[in-house]
Amino acid sequence: MSDELLDYDDVMDRYDSVLGLEVHVELNTASKMWCGCATTPGAEPNTQTCPVCLGLPGSLPVVNGKAVESAIRIGLALNCQIAEWCRFARKNYFYPDMAKDYQISQSDEPICFDGHVDLEVEGKTYRIEIERVHMEEDAGKLTHQGGAGRIQGADYSLVDYNRAGMPLMEIVTRPIQGLGDKAPEVGRAYMSHLRDLMRALGVSEAKMEQGNMRCDANVSLMPKGSTELGTRTETKNVNSLKSVEGALRFEIRRQGAVLEAGGKVKQETRHWRETDQTTSSGRSKEQAEDYRYFPEPDLVPVAPSREWVEELRATLPEPPAERRARLQQAWGFTGLEMRDIFGSEGALDLIDATVAAGSSAAAAKKWWIGELARRANEAGVALDELSITPAQVAAVQQLVEAKTITDKLAREVFEGVLAGEGEPAEVVEKRGLAMVQDDGALSTAVDAVIEANPDVAQKIRDGKVQAAGALIGQVMKAMKGKADAARVRELLLEKLS
Repeated sequence: MSDELLDYDDVMDRYDSVLGLEVHVELNTASKMWCGCATTPGAEPNTQTCPVCLGLPGSLPVVNGKAVESAIRIGLALNCQIAEWCRFARKNYFYPDMAKDYQISQSDEPICFDGHVDLEVEGKTYRIEIERVHMEEDAGKLTHQGGAGRIQGADYSLVDYNRAGMPLMEIVTRPIQGLGDKAPEVGRAYMSHLRDLMRALGVSEAKMEQGNMRCDANVSLMPKGSTELGTRTETKNVNSLKSVEGALRFEIRRQGAVLEAGGKVKQETRHWRETDQTTSSGRSKEQAEDYRYFPEPDLVPVAPSREWVEELRATLPEPPAERRARLQQAWGFTGLEMRDIFGSEGALDLIDATVAAGSSAAAAKKWWIGELARRANEAGVALDELSITPAQVAAVQQLVEAKTITDKLAREVFEGVLAGEGEPAEVVEKRGLAMVQDDGALSTAVDAVIEANPDVAQKIRDGKVQAAGALIGQVMKAMKGKADAARVRELLLEKLS
């Protein structure tokens, strides 16, 4: 690693950090922002395109009404003002992933502005001021061939325009100051809040690892007591909560080292590298880019009526923070238990749905955060991408509570459900996993184990009840785990008393 780093606490002793977070959210509308092309993920490259999203001469865009509705709902949920009149602009630049050489966006007339969110981090509340939420379109996707998938060293690049024209909302904060040493944690908490909010609104899948939501993280430092903002860097397209926190912390340490060595921070874009958890230099931004914005001549202004805005306000869901607090109280979980849930993406919704399907909160948490999270990690998928539903998890727990299966056997049931063998009860029947309820069969197994272990049996007769564990284990093994250990213990002690 070529960049020197200063100890984080040393940087905080001498400098104040200033953050600026620009978050792009890809909407889940059925069609693109300006045309009727599908937005189905995973389609063959360049099969979801048309003259409009390819920027062919003579094609004309039409605004996606659902995207405008989603933008307004996002703005309202972020406590923004909603413009009575706004319009689109052409942002002119050349990149190979934007076929028409300009992007339709919004410049100085965004649809939402002057908002804020309040976040609680380690018992302290921080207010993040939102400058704007504006509508634009996404670019295509470049795939670099050779060079380990990076543009540096690649032999050539391929362009997939399926993503070009996808509805994109950009949420831009004002400079965030006064965070002290909690800046990285607050940045992560803000992204987590936005992710949960987008999902609650139903406007985006907000899966950062799939690019539905990504963050450009701006950082600068200024000496303690100074009021002049320092030179900032912008780490582009950070796509996980952990990486947002890591990129902010790394840049604070890197910039601190530069300043302490008497150098100057270079204004530039940087790239986050997951492999070694560092940022690397990208493109210099010493000179402000001139995008030559001008009003988009092919689109009429957007003027949402106040009546419509209020109708949309009435559709807003329960704020994520209030929902978490309500669920924590209803479930009786500690703050530490809730943090475990927040640390597993999508777990809160899955646990809530499992409880609604008839499971206890403790059991739902146990299965989703434990067994099922392990299986998701092994499969390399998100928790909510496992081929099992909350209702099925609740059904497994009900089988456990009915003593049809044990916790250990439940793991086999999950395996069967995930393998597509049917509903939990069907898996139990097909695999023969139901526990033995016949006391006669259990009694025979207990007798056999006692006869095979006379020394241990005598110890139990002599009052050393703790020795029963070894015999219970042998009975359970003989019954292939399909016995109630408590009932086995009762039978064993009855016979040896």
